[in-house]
Amino acid sequence: MEYIIDWPADSFKLTELRSGDIVHLSGTIYTARDAAHRRLVDLLDADKETPVDLRDCAVYYAGPAPCPPGMACGSIGPTTSGRMDIYKEKMMKAGMKLMIGKGKCFPQLKELCREYKAVYLAAFGGVAALSAKSVKSMELVAWPELGAEALMKLEVENMLLVVINDARGHDYYEMLAEK
Repeated sequence: MEYIIDWPADSFKLTELRSGDIVHLSGTIYTARDAAHRRLVDLLDADKETPVDLRDCAVYYAGPAPCPPGMACGSIGPTTSGRMDIYKEKMMKAGMKLMIGKGKCFPQLKELCREYKAVYLAAFGGVAALSAKSVKSMELVAWPELGAEALMKLEVENMLLVVINDARGHDYYEMLAEK
């Protein structure tokens, strides 16, 4: 199936998604890679306020390249999602519902997605320049000293993604391996 999702307004649709579905995502998402995740979780562990409200938050594991003239951002390809596995449970407990990246994550993600009614989507690797065309605006939120790993707010339109882990605990990579 294919779904058009306007985030976060359509957050209720997450439970409808199935592993293998195609998603056309529009709305507000945040970029955060290893360093930003570490800082977010450190703030959560210290019971301090995070720079963004993580409730119903969508996080794209990516670091945008510098902006070329006339574009909202430069190439923006997904980074390996498994590197964020150590942070996922705390981020989901704080409210993160949508994760975007590439590659397989740890086996526990299936259960975490079921428990927190969250979804992991994969961006298509190798199309970083094309993905940048779906970004309509980009704004620095926190930690500019991290460069490409800074926390950024993106407004995206029609970002093409595939559901890997759905809110029912299914894993598309496992489904493909069984075929």
